[in-house]
Amino acid sequence: MLYNRETDYTASNGGKRRPTMDKEQLMQQARSIKQHAYVPYSKFPVGAAFLMTDDRVITGVNVENVSFGATNCAERTAMFTAMAEGYQKGDFKAVAVAGDTEDFLPPCAICRQVMAELCPPDMPIYLTNAKGEISTHTLREILPLAFTDLDM
Repeated sequence: MLYNRETDYTASNGGKRRPTMDKEQLMQQARSIKQHAYVPYSKFPVGAAFLMTDDRVITGVNVENVSFGATNCAERTAMFTAMAEGYQKGDFKAVAVAGDTEDFLPPCAICRQVMAELCPPDMPIYLTNAKGEISTHTLREILPLAFTDLDM
């Protein structure tokens, strides 16, 4: 049986709702979680943190496999974890993606497609680089001609 995220949180917190997290706080969650990435081949850890509509944060890391096709990105790990915990399409509010790159690290095309399925097109996507700068985009901007259920 799935727990009620909001009821469980407010019951344990004196009835108070969680505050909304800003992009710097969300990015810090993505930066922190990347230390748990399993990257024995690329040595390229990535962390992702999704802010959900109830203000909970779900994180994920990339998990590599010697059969590279079996590798899973941090963004999909987080989205699939959210779905396994009872969240639904449309419950995703924002995402931060962190890696140690010179330029801003965007989600791969497969992750963008999964986002197009589960997230609103105007959802903020925060990207960072090794200098700690944050670039803000929307899903629509990074995947302008998304394949959606309207195409079926």
